Amino acid sequence: MEIVYLEEVEFDLQDGRDFYDKQQPGIGDYFVDSILADAESLTLYAGVHSKHFGFYRLFGKTFPFAIYYLVDAELVSVCAILDMRRDPAWIRTELGARRS
Repeated sequence: MEIVYLEEVEFDLQDGRDFYDKQQPGIGDYFVDSILADAESLTLYAGVHSKHFGFYRLFGKTFPFAIYYLVDAELVSVCAILDMRRDPAWIRTELGARRS
């Protein structure tokens, strides 16, 4: 399967990087590397995760973030990488905006 990332995912990753770099410099890069490695596992495991708010959801292994994605034939579209500590109503609204 091929993986594509919506443009907004870059902003999600930057927000996470900034948050973790404020905790300790350098952790932000580790965050991005970890989450992208989790996302790359979708080449093998896309579609096996439970659906939430209309998207498949893969939890990050190291950080409390989730990767929300859609599957269409041989294409996996990563739509969002969001902090799971956020209010679920905010997550629902954010994902609704990305579905359009």
